[in-house]
Amino acid sequence: MTDQTVEQELWGGETRKAVENFKVSGERVPAPVVHWLARIKAEAARTNAELGLLDPELAERIAAAADDVANGRYDDQFPIDVFQTGSGTSSNMNANEVIANLAGEGVHPNDHVNFGQSSNDVFPSAVHLAALAESRGKLVPALERLSASLAAKAEEFKDVVKVGRTHLMDAVPVTLGQEFGGYAAQARLGAERVNDALGRVAQIPLGGTATGTGLNTHPEFAARVRAKLAQSTGVEAGPPADPFEAQGNRDALVELSGALKVVAVSLTKIANDLALMGSGPRTGLSEIALPELQKGSSIMPGKVNPVIPEVVLQVSAQVIGNDTAITIGGMQGQFELNVRVPLIARNLLQSIGLLTSASTLLATKCVDGIEANEDVNLRNAESTPAIATALNMEIGYDKATEIVKEAMASRRTIREVAREHGVDDETLDRALDLKKMVRPGD
Repeated sequence: MTDQTVEQELWGGETRKAVENFKVSGERVPAPVVHWLARIKAEAARTNAELGLLDPELAERIAAAADDVANGRYDDQFPIDVFQTGSGTSSNMNANEVIANLAGEGVHPNDHVNFGQSSNDVFPSAVHLAALAESRGKLVPALERLSASLAAKAEEFKDVVKVGRTHLMDAVPVTLGQEFGGYAAQARLGAERVNDALGRVAQIPLGGTATGTGLNTHPEFAARVRAKLAQSTGVEAGPPADPFEAQGNRDALVELSGALKVVAVSLTKIANDLALMGSGPRTGLSEIALPELQKGSSIMPGKVNPVIPEVVLQVSAQVIGNDTAITIGGMQGQFELNVRVPLIARNLLQSIGLLTSASTLLATKCVDGIEANEDVNLRNAESTPAIATALNMEIGYDKATEIVKEAMASRRTIREVAREHGVDDETLDRALDLKKMVRPGD
């Protein structure tokens, strides 16, 4: 996002300093982080009023203003570059100033809006909550949708026999459905991996204030705020396993990023296979037909490219790169605080968004419309020398190898050459039954 001109600046002096100091990328803190930061401040104000620490009328004005920020009404009031103070202090001060100005007379950004908080606990808490909400609400459903699409194709293609491949070389036959079933499992397991990490992402450091000790906050503050957030948003967060663990590192976010990297690796495998199986139409594999979405060339008439798999491959590369930056950021906490939180937030939220979009596109604009070229698949499966593997149990590996080499050299079928080597038709019919090869246990 580039710098924007706003009609009225609701921020104050600390935000102006940060804008001047951090002219780096023109990219701002991800909006979901800002929104969750505001949600925390809204419920913090209400909690502090309940605890008798803030005037109720003043607290409600703060909460109402923060709710407006959380709903995205004032996104243009958060101009600070994402590459900023490593704790997110600048963005926290930005939120305090904007909310204070919106709340009106007598509201101080630090004394009131930031009461019972520190940038060191509220900013990472906002990042955790944003990652949690975006993953559960968007990414996991997108992966489940992709898995369902792939599973539907696995059922549709369950009887389409084709050449298997290992090392990019012919191998014993499989069905196209078996391959798609494997892809469906990859997407399903990806969703499970993300979900597995989210339980720890949901442990937020709120209440630790500056160093994890909870100085200047009420002992009931964090639990009450978490309860209010759960009630108002449906997103449930819990206390940290240890306040100093939660303050000093961002390991849970690194773990989530690792799960996203695995998803990217899985999508790379799926997208590459789809592009290869759809290659052709004359000199490639041409085992499947991908949906034709647009012209594939500005000069070559009729060319069709695997555009959605190509998008997925690029997204996956970006996510893997993001994970490297997040890993480095996670390594660089010192003592009581990790100070690479904006970097982690930027890359993590981007990865979640990219994978959500890519998974949805792959399902709806590619997988759902794939058709099998059944004749091509069957012809290749019948002609590959790899089917001689099924003769091993009948004539032995060495004799089967001789048959394969002769068939390759003479460009004849395995069946023809095997007959010349004395293998009877009954044995050949039994051993070279493609349907039994792909399901030997049936």
